[in-house]
Amino acid sequence: MSDQAPTPATSDDPWAELRRLTAARIGLKRSGASLSTPALLEFRLAQARARDAVHAPLDEARLCADLAVLGLPVLRVASAVRDRMQYLMRPDLGRQLAAEAGATLAPHAGSRHDVAFVVTDGLSARAVERHAAALLAMLLPRLRTDGWHVAPLTIVRQGRVAIGDAVAQHLRARMVVILIGERPGLTAPDSMGAYLTWQPGQQTTDADRNCISNIRPEGNAPADAAAKVLHLMRAMRALRLSGVALKDETDLLLIE
Repeated sequence: MSDQAPTPATSDDPWAELRRLTAARIGLKRSGASLSTPALLEFRLAQARARDAVHAPLDEARLCADLAVLGLPVLRVASAVRDRMQYLMRPDLGRQLAAEAGATLAPHAGSRHDVAFVVTDGLSARAVERHAAALLAMLLPRLRTDGWHVAPLTIVRQGRVAIGDAVAQHLRARMVVILIGERPGLTAPDSMGAYLTWQPGQQTTDADRNCISNIRPEGNAPADAAAKVLHLMRAMRALRLSGVALKDETDLLLIE
């Protein structure tokens, strides 16, 4: 008789192989009617990380330094929001620029700006701190090669998606791409979104925008997101439209 202990059966955890392929919580162990202690503690930790991401302030100086190496001027303005609590309770103020922002943007207005890039913290400052510079570093050289005229990069504190429209109007840019921290999920506290709008203005609605969501290494990697943004920008300039009127075929291009 062998003295060796039997090898545990690999079928003891039928979910193990699937867990390698997804960050979703699947096949969680239970104790009676409740989650097991490790699963419950991990869930609470994820909740805490998401909550912290919403309230964490933007490290504006660091973001500005990361963007400055990309070869464009970097402007810094704020929304009409007073503090983080007001930002969460008054989305309308996050869509408006502070009164003094116009004086910062006006000297950089130009008649030839094809696009304005705006970076704002949104609901996760961590997202744009980690991913905005990486995406722009891949995108801007390709735009220069194509002959695009790019407005100065603009950082907006406490902004919502629509604040990009106001920035583009001040800079007189035909198109705006706003990079914003998305609402944190329980597996993604650092997810960034990119919203693209052709000829943004006061009458612009969300139906006029194209969105690329979940930009992060574990989701839409910055390299893939940059390719999507570039494709959409080219289509917008060629067709002179955006939003629901513009079909996003970038997934098909990636498959090919």
